[in-house]
Amino acid sequence: MTEQRRHSLAIGPVRLDSPVILAPMAGVTDMPNRRLVKRLGAGMVVSEMIASQAMIRQNRQTMKMASHTPDEFPMAVQLAGCEPEVMADAARLNQDLGAAIIDINMGCPVKKVALKGEAGSALMRNENLAARILTAVVKAVSIPVTLKMRTGWDMTSRNAPSLAKVAEECGIRMVTVHGRTRSQMYSGSADWAFIGEVKRAVSIPVVGNGDVESIDDARTMLEMSGADGVMIGRGTYGRPWLPGQVAHYLATGDRLPDPGLAEQYTILTEHFEAMLLHYGSVAGVRNARKHIAWYSKGLPGSAEFRAEINRLGEVEAVREAIRRFYEPLLCREAA
Repeated sequence: MTEQRRHSLAIGPVRLDSPVILAPMAGVTDMPNRRLVKRLGAGMVVSEMIASQAMIRQNRQTMKMASHTPDEFPMAVQLAGCEPEVMADAARLNQDLGAAIIDINMGCPVKKVALKGEAGSALMRNENLAARILTAVVKAVSIPVTLKMRTGWDMTSRNAPSLAKVAEECGIRMVTVHGRTRSQMYSGSADWAFIGEVKRAVSIPVVGNGDVESIDDARTMLEMSGADGVMIGRGTYGRPWLPGQVAHYLATGDRLPDPGLAEQYTILTEHFEAMLLHYGSVAGVRNARKHIAWYSKGLPGSAEFRAEINRLGEVEAVREAIRRFYEPLLCREAA
């Protein structure tokens, strides 16, 4: 049987050019990261998870997290919280700021959110409150509202199919399912087949997420789940081109190779300079360290390079260290 080609994905009135989405990741999917991944071919990018209370207070850091540019469109802002009225107010504020989609987080497993805050994946244990939040947000805005969740709290309560039905009844336009329970955190393997149970439970689009680190992973996940699209998170660490590669493969069946080392160097330096512009010198260097480490992973001498970068605080010193690490490798490759 010929593999089905996937060229686009409709989220209510918003149509994505491809069904490949960059996952929201705290401390990762800031504006520089999102713009880069979108330019390299992702169909949609999603903000870091934003606390609705902080958004309402218009906390300076939170407002920076929610900021975006036209070249990210259509960009989704992800909100977390457990108070329907506050979530609704935060959604309205982000709609006014230009968000194309509001995504509601019911999947975050970290203790600060799920246990102390009773938000994120904790809401999967309270479908009544979840429904109130979903309804309040949908009624508050005119743009599409989506939901991201896990398969359930633990293996004895994998209620993602029933919560997806509730979400659809509340007016949610798309559901993304990370194929793990909250109790699993990020251990074990994502259950791609179970995502199929959610897909069969609703008529709105379902996107699969979890452990997609290659084109083959994306293809297998879609085959096993029947999902309408794929969301990629940690697989993009140091590889912002991966969503674009997956999107190209799903549309054409052809595999784009990884960028050559020279192009990777260009992408890294572009990313670093964008982070400096976004955060300023001190915070820019601090936030860029992990990305520089991810880009260089697997290259000769990368462990020593990462250790050096982590010791440096001055912008020019970091630029010079990057140049000194990559230029000999580029010369060797050219020879």
